[in-house]
Amino acid sequence: MAKHSKYKNTGILFELLVRQVTNDTLSGVKNPPAIGIIREFFKKNTTLKRELGLYQTILSNKFSTESKANTFITAVLKEYKKLNTSTLRRQRYNLIKEIKKNYILEDFFAQKVNNYLNNASIYCLFEGKLTPTKQIKYRYNLVETIIAKKVNLKESHDIYQQQDKDIRLLSYKILIEKFNKKWGKSLTKDQKSLLKEYINNISNTSKLKQYLHKEITSTAKNLAILTKKVDNKVVKIKLMEVISQLRKIKEDKQIRDKYIISVLRGYDLIGELKNVIK
Repeated sequence: MAKHSKYKNTGILFELLVRQVTNDTLSGVKNPPAIGIIREFFKKNTTLKRELGLYQTILSNKFSTESKANTFITAVLKEYKKLNTSTLRRQRYNLIKEIKKNYILEDFFAQKVNNYLNNASIYCLFEGKLTPTKQIKYRYNLVETIIAKKVNLKESHDIYQQQDKDIRLLSYKILIEKFNKKWGKSLTKDQKSLLKEYINNISNTSKLKQYLHKEITSTAKNLAILTKKVDNKVVKIKLMEVISQLRKIKEDKQIRDKYIISVLRGYDLIGELKNVIK
């Protein structure tokens, strides 16, 4: 009987590698090993790459009815059976071996995984040898996920927030490079901590919101203290507007990327004021 194993789940392994790339980058690691691992084991035409594609196909597609969702899942399972299982197992084994060479496995697998239940359901269906009860359970876990729901675009996150989480996490490396290029400086310790918290708690909005609100309170307070020492009335008014905007963020129930950027700039502003004010 198939039993889930996150060590053999290609969808989970890939997500953890992508997350590791981001964490390594934010920690200042040059040429993160996870990038090389992804390039080697998930390059075009590898069996692992094909299997990952099937995981992502299930998680990214939406259908309007239960019957269509079931038909879709059946079609993906047929495609999975075409994969060479011995090659797949060998590549998975070598992948874990390579991860173990570069990272402490306990720490690597301790990271929070998005869509854990769905990834586990896909793995068990792919592996087969399920009791009828288990087969129905895992299949309907996925059916409920892929049945399309109407989305109110005004209430949804911006386009970047809606992207597949794996792609969004990986793109943080690009985000950091753009930030450095735009502002002409590297991320500070506080900025790195904020981004790490954002990355590691993408699906834990409660914890992320608590952290962000704490940082907003601290940043607004520090800016208010420094503003009192500014003589220029125009600058002082603008600083007060920044403080007001930061505090308004706490009124929104959602966590938006622009809020993260606002706090990142708030950190910068504090540093700049400290350098100017004696």
